[in-house]
Amino acid sequence: MKRALGLAKQAAAAGEVPVGAVLIKDEQLLAEAWNQPIAHHDPTAHAEILALRQAASTLANYRLPGTTLYCTLEPCSMCAGAIILARIQRVVFATPDPRTGAAGSICNLLQSKDLNHHCDLSVGILEQQSAMLLRTFFNSRRSKVRHTKKRGSYHFAPKSV
Repeated sequence: MKRALGLAKQAAAAGEVPVGAVLIKDEQLLAEAWNQPIAHHDPTAHAEILALRQAASTLANYRLPGTTLYCTLEPCSMCAGAIILARIQRVVFATPDPRTGAAGSICNLLQSKDLNHHCDLSVGILEQQSAMLLRTFFNSRRSKVRHTKKRGSYHFAPKSV
């Protein structure tokens, strides 16, 4: 999880939401990634998805049984769906996401009895550090927005005719 947290810091430094993910199998690192939807112009470029893609490519298999995914934030529904399709055995995440978390916060896709695969879940490893990184990132963003609003520099797209 420390490695995932370091990756989340890289995401923050790049202006991305600070989320990192590491995928392990048999105590070997298969893949690691951080959020990059802005840099890639890709709404699916979440840390978890990028790590799954990297691991699948490394193993030349779209199924990743026997693996553990460590991520700094609770996976969203998109990531949870991909985790299930990849047959990840265990997901460990640092901090819950009360707005979009799909591993227990708003729903629990990873352990849904309605789906054909279930993941073991562990929560709270380095929770405070991950939560603080996210809080700091979003406070900084909100501060920049407030500063921009005070200066009155809004940019609106012209209305379509």
